Amino acid sequence: MTAAMDPRELRDAFGAFLTGVTVVTTHDGDDRPVGFTANSFASVSLDPPLLLVCLARSSRNFDTLTGAAGFAVNVLSEGQKDISNTFARPVEDRFAGLDWQPGPHGAPVLANVAAWFDCALDKIVEAGDHVILLGHVKAFGNGGANGLGYARGGYFTPGLTQKAVSAASSDTEIIAGAVAARGGELLLVEDGKGRYALPSCAIAAGQSPEMLRNHLVRATRLQASIGFIYSVYEDTGAARHHIVYRCELGAGEPAAGRFFALDALPLDRLADPATADILRRYAAESALGNFGMYVGNERSGRVHPVSGETSR
Repeated sequence: MTAAMDPRELRDAFGAFLTGVTVVTTHDGDDRPVGFTANSFASVSLDPPLLLVCLARSSRNFDTLTGAAGFAVNVLSEGQKDISNTFARPVEDRFAGLDWQPGPHGAPVLANVAAWFDCALDKIVEAGDHVILLGHVKAFGNGGANGLGYARGGYFTPGLTQKAVSAASSDTEIIAGAVAARGGELLLVEDGKGRYALPSCAIAAGQSPEMLRNHLVRATRLQASIGFIYSVYEDTGAARHHIVYRCELGAGEPAAGRFFALDALPLDRLADPATADILRRYAAESALGNFGMYVGNERSGRVHPVSGETSR
């Protein structure tokens, strides 16, 4: 690492690249299935059929992966966030209760994934604090589902975007809300009744989320950037749809609202149950160290963004 480079800023810059989400699997020396969430996957060649996965030297599964005859790459579908989270957590048995079977070449293949590739280990390439595992594809399957996406520290799904488009074209009122983050904190606003809510504003059908960004800037006097859609739901009692976006806020004291640490969110003082569900989900996913999309320093339990593996 060049001394002039800030590691955190470099990780954030790497995080701008949109990737898919995979679970890499194999068997250990006792024939037990092992696996981890990773986005360090890429196709390499059609003839011969090759792909690659990057693996941190600090990985707890380093010896298992580099010593195995092969491995599988399971491309998760957009409905498999829970599997991504499970394989990113330090869980004793990540395969417990999971539907899977050995692939034709032997590595574990998960059910209902967007695609899978069962590979023989072709070559290990040295790459700094990582190695690159080149896999020779021996068998594959294409489930036809949309893949789960990841960028800027969060998931995105085509299906959720389609749901938002459908909501925006309806005759109901549209409320755009923000999971407004800064570091390890979220901004919440008071609703006038002693409760907290997500910062939000009403938008007309067809209007851009730029209106939400402008609202946040005016209300908080902080810089704001809007990311991917985080949640879409309908409030049938009030005949309105809610489209909730991820948002990053800049430095400074907010003119409106209050920042709460993720482990101190006022879950018992929220305006509605839907907001509580959103905040619980965000806090749980953030506790994974920006989900599973990173290189894990498993000896220390810390998680470092760049591609590879989290602790097992």
